[in-house]
Amino acid sequence: MSKGNISVDSENLFPIIKKWLYSDKDIFLRELVSNGCDAITKFKKVALSGEAEADDSYKITVTVDKDAKKLIISDNGIGMTSEEIDKYINQIAFSGATEFLEKYKDENDKNSQIIGHFGLGFYSAFMVSDSVEIDSLSYLPGSKAAKWTCDGSMEFELTDGARSERGTTITLNIADDSAEFLEVFKIREILNKYCSFLPVEVYLTDANEKAPEDGEEKQEPKPINETNPLWMRKPSECTDEDYKEFYRNVFMDFNEPLFWIHLNVDYPFNLKGILYFPKINHEFAGIEGQIKLFNNQVFVADNVKEVIPEFLMLLKGVIDCPDLPLNVSRSFLQNDGYVKKISNHITRKVADKLVSLYKNDKENYEKYWEDINIFVKYGCIRDEKFFEKVKDAIIYKNLDGKYMNLSEFTEGKEKTDVYYVSDVKQQSQYINMFKEQGLDAVELPAMMDTHFISFLEMKNPDIKFKRIDSALSDIADEADKDDDKTKALIDAFKAELNDDSLKIEVQNLKNASVPAVILLSEESRRMQEMYKSYGQQFAGMANMFHDEFTLVINGSNELIKKLDTLDEDTKKLVINHVYDLAKISHSPLDAEQMSKFIARSNELLGRLF
Repeated sequence: MSKGNISVDSENLFPIIKKWLYSDKDIFLRELVSNGCDAITKFKKVALSGEAEADDSYKITVTVDKDAKKLIISDNGIGMTSEEIDKYINQIAFSGATEFLEKYKDENDKNSQIIGHFGLGFYSAFMVSDSVEIDSLSYLPGSKAAKWTCDGSMEFELTDGARSERGTTITLNIADDSAEFLEVFKIREILNKYCSFLPVEVYLTDANEKAPEDGEEKQEPKPINETNPLWMRKPSECTDEDYKEFYRNVFMDFNEPLFWIHLNVDYPFNLKGILYFPKINHEFAGIEGQIKLFNNQVFVADNVKEVIPEFLMLLKGVIDCPDLPLNVSRSFLQNDGYVKKISNHITRKVADKLVSLYKNDKENYEKYWEDINIFVKYGCIRDEKFFEKVKDAIIYKNLDGKYMNLSEFTEGKEKTDVYYVSDVKQQSQYINMFKEQGLDAVELPAMMDTHFISFLEMKNPDIKFKRIDSALSDIADEADKDDDKTKALIDAFKAELNDDSLKIEVQNLKNASVPAVILLSEESRRMQEMYKSYGQQFAGMANMFHDEFTLVINGSNELIKKLDTLDEDTKKLVINHVYDLAKISHSPLDAEQMSKFIARSNELLGRLF
């Protein structure tokens, strides 16, 4: 028997561990089960070298004993001698211990995590325990079992143990304030969260469960984890149904994914994973995706932005990076060149997949586009290299429902103005006028598109995007501004509408059936929409950019030509009606405007008889 003090120059170690990880208390179980997995992996390597005889079955067992207030984690791995316990458990090894503990002893940041970076994984057990015991027997021939006990102070006891089989058992005497970890359902929940894909079978047992009655069949225990998850297999070994089933089981999403990318890299770094492009329910299009980060099949965190490029957070998937620390510190990752290389590689593989689909499976690519275009456009804005790789695979649907990229759309055109439609129904009148003149436009209905077309114009200075209701130069001839009839027409509308902010002009539309249309300045509308998209805090700035409306009176229209032949009251009614008709084709009238429009319609109809 020996006694001693744990070698660290502070008596505040355990309070600091508990304080730092309080918000993620359940992490202790991940650490202890992962240690058991590491012990088994080490023994397998020893057995492979011929230094020990391989086992038929390797496993980790987690036992909940609520009556005794114990949680027990046992493995049949490599085990430890008393000397190894003294080396690996008693001597907590990290540099600058005194300075570190002094710096953080009053730290209140509950989201910070230190375990994993300083060899303190085992000591996370004290977050939930009054005392902890280790019973271990090394694989080495002639080894004696050793038992280590510590009550959370800096003192320990190391004695001969009673374990008769190779491996290690860790017993946590659960503290009163952590009684939730004596519930089987709670432990199952934590194991499912962190250990569902651990490479060693993990079993959960209840020490207080009643034995089966005579005649009852005893249930064969089943592991809680899948030891060979899909992402660890070669893509050639996986079927489409395998990918879909994995997606359903992991993300509880019963809508089939559109397609997926299987990452399988061994050099220059080790990276495996599967990224799914989900089908978006556009009613909830703003919902963030979910990409789970694993380390050697142990779950670390969701959506770690330093590993996963921000724009790919809209995807769902798993990424396994064995060379990353188990407890991922975000500040550490931000400054790690290795992590940046992984992030760049993931971006490149996604771009390659999209380009491959565009070139080799264009029919399906066009079917996917409505769902994936938000990923692609956001990715282009956020990542220059991604844009350069996928720019020719960005496609647009024209007025006939045909998809083409920007080069195809502008090919053969003298002008590089690209007209677009943001609302097919609302802008149908403008669409019809364009089609009548053999002109085309592309559909850009998403809020993202306002940002995206500004981005494209920056990249392509020769191209200018214009919404279909922002200009009429291609479907109208400008009227003579000095003509007396033109001046009189403008004066009549100005006098009746009495709106100084409204610009009024006359043009001769090639479609003579339309009496007037509304145009809206592309620049002011874009600025408004962009500020609105940034959220409530920018709403006030959006109001700085007033709608620059222009009422364009169609000098070719018969009603407009005969306006001067009407009596004064009817003329006023027609002017207001023409204005409202122009507004309706641009955007819906509000309730008061609609009431007046209906009343005026009835009055005009009554004057026909």
